[in-house]
Amino acid sequence: MPALVLLIDHERIGRDRLATQLLDAGCLVAEAEDGHRGQAMALQVSPQLIVMDLLLPGIDGLTVLQRLRRDQRTSRTPILVLTGLSSLDDKVRGFTSGADDYLTKPYAPEELLARVKALLRGRATTPQLVRAAEVLSYGPLTLVPERYEALWHELPVRLTRTEFELLHCLLQRHGQVVPWAVLLREIWGYGPDNNVECIRTHIRHLRGKLEIDRHRPTFIKTIYGTGYCLDLPLDPATGLAVSKGRLGLVGEALNPAGSLSAAPPLGWDRKTRRKEA
Repeated sequence: MPALVLLIDHERIGRDRLATQLLDAGCLVAEAEDGHRGQAMALQVSPQLIVMDLLLPGIDGLTVLQRLRRDQRTSRTPILVLTGLSSLDDKVRGFTSGADDYLTKPYAPEELLARVKALLRGRATTPQLVRAAEVLSYGPLTLVPERYEALWHELPVRLTRTEFELLHCLLQRHGQVVPWAVLLREIWGYGPDNNVECIRTHIRHLRGKLEIDRHRPTFIKTIYGTGYCLDLPLDPATGLAVSKGRLGLVGEALNPAGSLSAAPPLGWDRKTRRKEA
């Protein structure tokens, strides 16, 4: 079944152009022109991905982001911010409010589609990262893929989808330096660019949930100029030091191919595959 993408943007020409690009990629498209309609449609149609501007009439985009993240029905939905606001502060506010990815206008259609497919692929495969078992444990940390949750010293910690994928990627390479380029490629689906700040923002959030003092981290360490390293404490169950070697997953990762081309479901216009608020 094709993925449903909700577009929230008040600029009709730009929204039409983006809708056409997504339709050509095989997606279904729902559209809203302001914050009120966007929030309502997100709850009504349950999209697999939301692409939204921050400059919205009615309710501003940051407020919409925060409301969608607080609502259990949309708290796990991937959200890509597509906006003309390009300053570092704008990006940090976007990620802090709940964005999974951030792209500024004008944009290259190829890059946009690559990011869309990466977010959809992550949504489709993250709960099945461990094929032979439902959890991934190491030392005091247990990941629960189907709930996007971590058990940290047996206490549940709720994570966003992106935080979960970051922690999972670091855990696979425990004790090793994981460069920014690897994180961008494996989690966001594209190579290194000027978007390192998005990683820093999500890492800050992770440290706030796992570290005693996020400003002086002892587990998620910054390797300046390179990336990050996850360095867990002694295994509380066995007293043995956590291995510095690579930790492999149980089973193999699923094929990440993200083709979106099946026939649209009932209730949609089979010719346009678009729904508008």
